[in-house]
Amino acid sequence: MSTPIRKAVLPVAGLGTRFLPATKAMPKEMLPVVDRPLIQHVVDEAREAGIEHIIFVTGRNKAVIEDHFDRQYELEVTLTERRKFADLEHLERDLPIPGQTSFTRQQSPLGLGHAVWCARDIVGDEPFALLLPDVLVQSPRGCLAQMMDAYRQIDGKANMIAVEEMPEDRLHMYGVVGTGKTVGSAFEVTSMIEKPARGKAPSNLIITGRYILQPEIFSILENQSWGAGGEIQLTDAMIRLALNQPFYGVKFEGRAFDCGSKIGFLAANVAYALARDDIAPAFRTELKALLGDA
Repeated sequence: MSTPIRKAVLPVAGLGTRFLPATKAMPKEMLPVVDRPLIQHVVDEAREAGIEHIIFVTGRNKAVIEDHFDRQYELEVTLTERRKFADLEHLERDLPIPGQTSFTRQQSPLGLGHAVWCARDIVGDEPFALLLPDVLVQSPRGCLAQMMDAYRQIDGKANMIAVEEMPEDRLHMYGVVGTGKTVGSAFEVTSMIEKPARGKAPSNLIITGRYILQPEIFSILENQSWGAGGEIQLTDAMIRLALNQPFYGVKFEGRAFDCGSKIGFLAANVAYALARDDIAPAFRTELKALLGDA
């Protein structure tokens, strides 16, 4: 039986330059998708999947993320005095139990692989989930929860990657996996290629920002050579780990939004707003008025 996954790593040290000037003083992870910060949506997904401990890998000017997952006594007192108990209950529901969050610094912007490595001492010698906060997955059941279901069907040490279909003319922009035999609700990953040349992709399935990784990845990352962009690339380390441990892909149900791009972020706001019973009817009316005959 596979070892249970209790911890999740969320790398939040990026500068968010694609959203300047909005991210000059506010971390991109705190930008709202409807009325919840982007990072809160991802934490919600992790908690739904049964994650007990969230590890944030932060950088400079990210203290507001830590504050978001802490109490704000002045606000709570004000809400109580104004008898806004529904808002107070909402805040309480989102608040982690003491000891369920940890924060560690990535002091230099050396890539995703380096950010993951920075969490090594907090993760320890156990498998963990990795969720990229740039990616939101809208689905009836969270993407990580679906991966957990597939992970529990596999015996022994295994690594998992969430994948989704992508049109052939866009595959060269992503990491793409090769596919092997089906195992439960997953499939064997036979290869991983970062940004394959046009027409050379092994499938139409791309890596989508959700992973379950074994702790052996840390020793590989510690000695990992610089990769594309002069950074320590996670995909390079996963390719090396795959020489000794199996990787499986999970084609999740739902739709992923790349909120690291303006179009993906705006599309996520529209999709999440339309999924809300309290605002969808009025919002749909506004959209129709804006679009007109377009």
